[in-house]
Amino acid sequence: MVDVLVVGAGPAGSIAAWRLARAGARVMLVDRERFPRHKLCGDTLNPGAVALLESLSLGGGPIEQGLAIAGMLVTGPRARVEARYGNGVSGRAVERRVLDSWLIERAVAAGATVEDGVTVRDALVESTPAGNIVRGARVTTGGSPASVRIAARMTLAADGRASTMARALGLASYALSPRRWAYGTYASDVRGTSDLGEMHIRGKRYIGVAPVSSELCNVCVVSGDRLAGHKPIEIVRREIDADPELRERMAGARFEAPVSVLGPLAIASHGCGVDGLLLAGDAAGFVDPMTGDGLHLAMRGGLMAADEALRVLESGDARGAVRRLGAARAEAFGHKLRFNRILRDLVERPAAVTAAAWTARVAPSAVRWAVRYAGDAA
Repeated sequence: MVDVLVVGAGPAGSIAAWRLARAGARVMLVDRERFPRHKLCGDTLNPGAVALLESLSLGGGPIEQGLAIAGMLVTGPRARVEARYGNGVSGRAVERRVLDSWLIERAVAAGATVEDGVTVRDALVESTPAGNIVRGARVTTGGSPASVRIAARMTLAADGRASTMARALGLASYALSPRRWAYGTYASDVRGTSDLGEMHIRGKRYIGVAPVSSELCNVCVVSGDRLAGHKPIEIVRREIDADPELRERMAGARFEAPVSVLGPLAIASHGCGVDGLLLAGDAAGFVDPMTGDGLHLAMRGGLMAADEALRVLESGDARGAVRRLGAARAEAFGHKLRFNRILRDLVERPAAVTAAAWTARVAPSAVRWAVRYAGDAA
């Protein structure tokens, strides 16, 4: 039996495993993917995420070498605002395949055991006089249909928006609205890029353009509904060609990777765990990608879940852990998640987008504040 089983080796799970292992816990970190692997994401750490990693002495390597992102360019109907973080603060562009592998390596260096290619099938639930408690997971490996049991004193589920653990225990379900579908790829020879990430809001959808290097950009179309099209690349091209500014800037662009499609993105969370199991990252709730703070919140949530798991290991009593983690998350994330929901709902209503664009024209300082707040640079 391990002390803690961490399911999901993205940033939330890896940083939780790192924290636990450094504290002396016997940790197993598992993921169904093989690493390094591509992950549909904006490939940008906001200033808050960069500061968090630096505070943990995890800010070297690819984070330090990543392209500096000084703020955001936000456009809407007849509105255009450049919002810089200021005061020498910046985010960093780091491809997820690089970031995830870096954090896994740090977890291994701290003493965690990592196994990829492991598919979690369901939770191991033990019945006790005090009630049911999760004691690990049942998994399959290497494509074999035979399952094995990984017993653990505590389990952390950081296995993403479609978390097997959260769904099996009734802790998450797809939200009815907004659904959100994302179509992402990389493009070279995009004209007019700078040290700013870009968010182009267009009715019920938006297009993100994030420089990853001096030659390459992450391009992602996010829509409230699944977009029609025979091929994902046709959908991305159509959305770009329908936008006068982006059509001109990307007239000579070359798409350098297949389009990844993900959706529906939105997840309704019904709690942050049960006795013996705690949630972190997207498994604990959906953060709309348009605000750019999802990775920061995921990693902080992973650290919170790890700290609560350590408390359980020390006391031997899992009761109260979910309540304490929920209270800590509400205090730390409550304002940011409400801000996120406001922006998410705004994009769903064309009239609200038009009103916001008018506000941006007459009071661009409001947009600049929002960008700094979302980037944890305010």
